[in-house]
Amino acid sequence: MGIIVHKYGGTSVGSIERIQCVAQRVAKAVDEGCQCVVVVSAMGKSTDVLVDMAKQIAPYPSEREMDMLLATGEQVSIALLTMAFHQLGYDAVSLTGWQAGILTQPVHGRARITGIDNERIISYLNEGKIVVVAGFQGMTEDGQITTLGRGGSDTTAVALAASLKADLCEIFTDVTGVYSADPRVVSRARKLSSISYDEMLELANLGAGVLHPRAVECAKKYGVRLTVRSSFVEEEGTRVEEVSSMETGLVVRGVAHDEDVARVTVIGMPSRVGSLSNLFMTLAENNINVDIIIQSSYDAEETNISFSVSTADLNKTLRVLAAHQEKLNFQSISHEADLAKVSIVGAGMISNPGIAAQMFKELSDADIPIRMVSTSEIKVSCVIPKEFTLLAVNTLHTAFKLDVEEEAVVHG
Repeated sequence: MGIIVHKYGGTSVGSIERIQCVAQRVAKAVDEGCQCVVVVSAMGKSTDVLVDMAKQIAPYPSEREMDMLLATGEQVSIALLTMAFHQLGYDAVSLTGWQAGILTQPVHGRARITGIDNERIISYLNEGKIVVVAGFQGMTEDGQITTLGRGGSDTTAVALAASLKADLCEIFTDVTGVYSADPRVVSRARKLSSISYDEMLELANLGAGVLHPRAVECAKKYGVRLTVRSSFVEEEGTRVEEVSSMETGLVVRGVAHDEDVARVTVIGMPSRVGSLSNLFMTLAENNINVDIIIQSSYDAEETNISFSVSTADLNKTLRVLAAHQEKLNFQSISHEADLAKVSIVGAGMISNPGIAAQMFKELSDADIPIRMVSTSEIKVSCVIPKEFTLLAVNTLHTAFKLDVEEEAVVHG
């Protein structure tokens, strides 16, 4: 095997002992003849600690300075891991995102990778070094440090694997693979031996935290061989590939949930061409991601627009809308927090009518109110009050025959 990329998340490098275990795992791959690039996240909850420190100083700190602060977390990890390799007798070098040639958009907090100059990495690999790269970060063309958003280390790893034409990219985490639901929420969740890029992308976008959506997008676009495995146990993981092996012929492959949802309703917008584009362009220009959108017209002159955003973006959304009320010409805003999104995903849904109807019926029978609905060819999502999340996920998991026998459950 040639080049392989390993990515280790915060829990996988959460202590000195864990870092030493990672070093030993990578060393085995080197002994087998692989050239290894290792992407790591910040240790444990250190990013949360940095965020808390910043907010003790300023409720709304500068996004540029937040990137400058948060980028330090990964630098601690790469230095310590490189030291661990040295102690084992292996030649290794650590690189920040910008030293690794990762170029991004000029956006702070949620930058996208625009290109990778991999010359330095290749040079070090050819010298026989293990290259340890800080995930989650990069640099703009004019030298500004940026971060890729939570989970961005996955994207770093897959983008590097694509750029280096790596033979394999392995994402090591605290679970043993991709499950039909979060095993911390559904005790009878099943681990999937494989899943398609499209199904994984939907699950990731819908709240399954095992992989970052942009990492899956990149893997699909460039055909990166991708596996999700545990860094804590030696066990086969889940392959993410073009077409999954349809285990048991199930139409629904997984149930995802996201408890970071808020609904905003813009009331009394003019019913004219351009109103919607003006509204959502304003939000986009302020880097606010919108998910589900519902338009309800009650007369020929005015309309109401409801949409969902992350809870973290709710206050910013309300501030932006208030600042642009005159330009957008709406009457008022209402909002609702403490919501969750529950979704079912499966490539087989497109050829099986009635799946959405069954989902609505199961939620209704469990007395779970539905606030918003969104569908695509391979998923159906419902926004519900957060208090019903656990009940909804378990109800749907059982209804669509995803449960496994208790003795067969593997916990990550």
